[in-house]
Amino acid sequence: MPMNEPVFQEWRDQPLDEILYVCRELVEDARFPTVAKWRENGGKVAGHFQVYFPEEIAHAAGMLPVKMRGAPVEPTRADSHFGSYLCSILKTSLEVAVTGVVELDLFISHPICDAARNLAAIWGRNFDYPCQILYLPQNPNSAHSAEYLAGEYGRLARVVEEVAGRKITDDALCASIALFNENRRLMRELYDMKRETPWLVSADEAYALVSVGGMIPREEHNEILRTVLPMLRERKQKKQDRIRIVFEGAFCEQPPLDLVRMLGRTCYVVDDDFLIGMRYLVDDVPAGGDPFLNLAESYIDHSTYSPVQHDNRKPKEKMLLERVKRARADAVIVTAAKMCEPGLEEQVAYTHALDEKGIPYFVSEFEENMTSFDHLELQVETFLEKLLFA
Repeated sequence: MPMNEPVFQEWRDQPLDEILYVCRELVEDARFPTVAKWRENGGKVAGHFQVYFPEEIAHAAGMLPVKMRGAPVEPTRADSHFGSYLCSILKTSLEVAVTGVVELDLFISHPICDAARNLAAIWGRNFDYPCQILYLPQNPNSAHSAEYLAGEYGRLARVVEEVAGRKITDDALCASIALFNENRRLMRELYDMKRETPWLVSADEAYALVSVGGMIPREEHNEILRTVLPMLRERKQKKQDRIRIVFEGAFCEQPPLDLVRMLGRTCYVVDDDFLIGMRYLVDDVPAGGDPFLNLAESYIDHSTYSPVQHDNRKPKEKMLLERVKRARADAVIVTAAKMCEPGLEEQVAYTHALDEKGIPYFVSEFEENMTSFDHLELQVETFLEKLLFA
């Protein structure tokens, strides 16, 4: 199973503020030191692109699943492998690989959009290790979608086994599922805190606490969350008169942490779709029976939404309205990464639904490498002040 030596030690035996600080530092560290440490310890790494991947499969084979979600780097070398008008995350994810910053043993991508559907092929032309495409069902409403997906997970598991040099037994996969169930429960607790007592945890603190999970073993992530959640609840922060906001549009490419920090200074971000793939399954995956089928059924029937999954039972504008209602939000920031076709297309449906319900919203876009937020901060503050003093 996983390597025994921890790869992220800096947070241990530290006060809350220091733990949050080192988590933020790790999230912004473009060297991915925890991944390098894992490899130094003899471990193998499975990198997977956004949005959702059943990381339990890689974990059950003893590999470290790493979320390839871009990086704060200039895609100097990767630029030549892509066209001009594409989102940044495709290029920066490849950049950290071709420059040797992140060394993988396996890469998995998904045809979530026209640009990403070619990512595995581009990756495969530059590396000797396997570069696979996970084909999630295009029609999850089909009666046979779960059966199909279980077979697809099984196919991918055989590739993982060959790379890892270890068979994935049902017992090992069930143990990994139990571990990731705990991880998702802990993240749900964190998001419950964001909704119920947002003054106890700022937007950037919550983001960093979730984000580190994509670059360290889940055993370590669970330990961090189990330690930090009680400390957050004991904070003596006072509630402030702030607008409650839902942030929608970060399902794939991620905004810079400084942008999230800016939002945390101006409002309470009570719900969002930051790194939604890590929280995609909303209920525990069952423990008994066929673990591949259990993972497949959980994805089909017990998952949240994103612009890259098309499910007639989950109209995305309806799901957004439910998110707003559940979080008791006053308004929504509807955004998308630059050049992100799925995100920009959904903005139309989202804004129409919000207009019909009379819910205020602010439309914007971002890029992972943007460094100046003065103009955006002024716009957001103006929008929030208008609501606050209406």
